[in-house]
Amino acid sequence: MRKILISSVSILILAACQPSGTPVSPDANVTVPAEQVSAAQIAQNDQAINAFFETKFEEGLMRSPMSQTYLGIRTMPDYGKWDDASEANEERELEFTKETLADMRETFDPENLSEGAALSYRLMEEQLEDEIAGYKWRNHGYSFNQMFGPHSGIPAMLINQHIVTTEEHAQAYISRIKAIPDYLGTIVDRTNARAEMGVQPPAFVYDLLQSDVANLLKGAPFTNGPDHSLLADFKKKVAALDLPQARKDELIEEARQALLDDFQPAYVKLQASLKEQAKTATVDDGAWKLPEGDDYYSYRLKRITTTDMTADEIHNLGLSETKRIHDEMREIMKSVGFEGTLQEFFVYMRTDPDSKFTYPNTADGKQTYLTEAKRLIDVMEGRLDDVFLTKPKARMIVKAVEPFREKTAGKAFYDRPAPDGSKPGTYYANLYDTSQMPTYQMEALAYHEGIPGHHMQIAIAQELEGVPKFRKFGGYTAYTEGWGLYSEFLPKEMGFYQDPYSDFGRLAMELWRAGRLVVDTGLHDKQWTRQQAIDWLSENTPNPQGDIDKAIERYIVMPGQATAYKIGMIKIVELREEAKAELGEAFDIREFHDVVLKSGPVPLVVLEERVNAWVDTKRG
Repeated sequence: MRKILISSVSILILAACQPSGTPVSPDANVTVPAEQVSAAQIAQNDQAINAFFETKFEEGLMRSPMSQTYLGIRTMPDYGKWDDASEANEERELEFTKETLADMRETFDPENLSEGAALSYRLMEEQLEDEIAGYKWRNHGYSFNQMFGPHSGIPAMLINQHIVTTEEHAQAYISRIKAIPDYLGTIVDRTNARAEMGVQPPAFVYDLLQSDVANLLKGAPFTNGPDHSLLADFKKKVAALDLPQARKDELIEEARQALLDDFQPAYVKLQASLKEQAKTATVDDGAWKLPEGDDYYSYRLKRITTTDMTADEIHNLGLSETKRIHDEMREIMKSVGFEGTLQEFFVYMRTDPDSKFTYPNTADGKQTYLTEAKRLIDVMEGRLDDVFLTKPKARMIVKAVEPFREKTAGKAFYDRPAPDGSKPGTYYANLYDTSQMPTYQMEALAYHEGIPGHHMQIAIAQELEGVPKFRKFGGYTAYTEGWGLYSEFLPKEMGFYQDPYSDFGRLAMELWRAGRLVVDTGLHDKQWTRQQAIDWLSENTPNPQGDIDKAIERYIVMPGQATAYKIGMIKIVELREEAKAELGEAFDIREFHDVVLKSGPVPLVVLEERVNAWVDTKRG
């Protein structure tokens, strides 16, 4: 999920804005001491800072054509462009970020704002500081990897985000194809420079990347056979336009030629670059191998978890949570009458000797999976009033991951709805190999990605009123993924997971997230090899071997990201249980969920403060 940067050029927001410590008065030329600030003046200050936030957000948005598309903005000529991926543009963004921070600090005093506006000030200040601190590490990430990157992001965005309702939109689609060589080429050149700095993924990643890129060069007009995914998508979108057939044919021919003249050479260049980079790749897997790798990983953990937990603390938490979940699994193992050790039960679940835990790896089997996932979400949606006061307006759908990226993409993920309602929220299930998507995990996975998980949290955040856009569309991984994992646990308390195998699947997915704490820190802090991490997950989880291999490969190229889920979930459950203990019968889980969801994503420390304030208010 893309996070929109809010840095922008320095401008004056409202003529009435005054330096920090001198809040705006009803008369723009008159200031008053902070201790005399009235409710009306605070309201005016709130209006001024919210205008500041919106202006900065819009400025940042206007510098990012791709972000505009993700938010459903289809203004020309940006709708036909990609972002500026150059190093020079990153330097400009850094300056915009610094100027925005200085402007805000000079113009506004958080003590003279309402509680909500002061929180926005605090969150913006922390985000801008994080962006500035993170600039040092801008070249430490792996731009191309098997999980994500512009090679797969380009077709994914055109197919899933680029809406075509007019001829102009179709022309913008073609313009984007024609602009691929510059956009993709810039990133390729930068990764070549990073490789010279010692920043490149391990050797195994290059084989996976080459497979993905080769797959993206198959299909008409590049090879014989069915149309390439982009050509098929463009034809489908143009076919729906109210245009003469002759004009539709002209547009399709333009797109076909752009694929040959621009898309194909850009991806062939990428292939050659990856082949050359692979010659210097090593088998070292962790972030520790990078320049100042230990500091980089510490930075990643702090930013992703929004805590000060060390790698050792996270590792040990993972080990203790693994032990607890193993004990709960042994109880389920007994309830289904399995005789043997927990590890033997894992082997039984993993190998599925009777094929009762998987659908056939056929078109019908895959459609059955999607249909059942949607049914589970619909049933849960019908029970939301039991535990929620606020529900999203945006609709959601369930789709299979597209063929061009299903081989290496994650097993499931969520794509946010367009704010204008033009595109629903989407739960993507990766059905490349249904044996890697066991049915006993289907229930928990649907709740996590759909309802009450990511769709509910993200859609509600987008629909909040009176909250600046940077909070609606921003995010904190520990909060977002912590909510997703909490959303797997909550249905257990609501009476779901009646099948003990399905409940085992819920525990298996929680165990998976606990194991992430162990293997992520093992790889990036304790210098485990890829095989050591695979072996640990194989011994301690029931997941299929292909699932395990792919997961470890994911954690290798995304240092720290996988630690957010369990840390965020633990904090949400901990805050809930503390509130229950404090309030007794006055505790209302629906109100608790409103407190968690109705401020949008926040760092865990802020979430704790908000829950504690709610408890204090309830106690009177």
